[in-house]
Amino acid sequence: MAEASTLAVLGAGSWGTALAALAARNGTPTRLWGRDARALAEMASSRRNQRYLPGLALPESLVYESDLAAAVRGAGVVLIVVPSHAFASILDELAPLLDADTAIAWATKGFEPGTGRFLHELVAEKLPGRPAAVITGPSFAKEVAAGMPSAVTVHSEDASFAQHLASMLHAPDFRAYSGNDVLGAELGGAMKNVLAVATGVADGMELGLNARAGLITRGMNEMLRLGVALGARPETLMGLSGLGDLVLTCTGDLSRNRRLGLALGKGVAIDEAVRQIGQVVESVLTADEVVRLATKHGLDLPISAGVRAVLHGEVTPVEGLKALMGREQKPEYPKGLFEPR
Repeated sequence: MAEASTLAVLGAGSWGTALAALAARNGTPTRLWGRDARALAEMASSRRNQRYLPGLALPESLVYESDLAAAVRGAGVVLIVVPSHAFASILDELAPLLDADTAIAWATKGFEPGTGRFLHELVAEKLPGRPAAVITGPSFAKEVAAGMPSAVTVHSEDASFAQHLASMLHAPDFRAYSGNDVLGAELGGAMKNVLAVATGVADGMELGLNARAGLITRGMNEMLRLGVALGARPETLMGLSGLGDLVLTCTGDLSRNRRLGLALGKGVAIDEAVRQIGQVVESVLTADEVVRLATKHGLDLPISAGVRAVLHGEVTPVEGLKALMGREQKPEYPKGLFEPR
């Protein structure tokens, strides 16, 4: 039987490590799992994640485990923090290992590549009947690990589980809110990565602050229209998981997606830009799924579509900007915010 107070965090990158450290500092018995046994051993010895969070001390109470079965054994909550392209496979690995009463949470942002399915749909399919929640919001891992003030939101259809998970994370320097709009929370966390590329490109091209503000605002418009078409609540997207995360990733240079845009705007080839960043850049896959969903629902999302075209090399950043600026003049809201254009 699972121990409700024990947390297993799967994924020893920057965000997984930061969340594990936060929970451990809060007094939650926490295990951190990763596939690289040597890296985990070094983390256990040095109490540092030198690759992803260099120089930041990790709590003495945090346990490091390279064996997945051992990591999740008896855990009350398993928190998945792996890239979206690896999300389905980790669920498959977990299925035979979990206790019947273990709950599932994830802080991964994105969609299933190739299908556009939301991550909560994968959880419902592969690990049905369990409390499930998503953690999302404007939170750079480096700042969370350093104890700087941050806020996130935890969404679940199970209100008691959302509150339980939020309580595991909530601390004097870390506010954890709760809600029950899982789809809206996931959409905001995924789509902001695409829009951050657009603002990064504009800043890389040195187009000025007016251009950045315009892209953020019109990008928020695209997020809201797609969200409502999918059944999300507008207030979710106007909160931490949507607007909050959008502003952070569009303006903060710790954002990998913004840095990708900055490099592209300066003329760096996409493969080289991703190599320089050295971590998974979710927008490369997410842009395809956002455009796929928009097409399915008859929505014209020009910024998202332009980012997708740039990422696939179909147009240059200069050509993409020219296409955006060359669109016809029209009212800002010709049929209201949520009507298809």
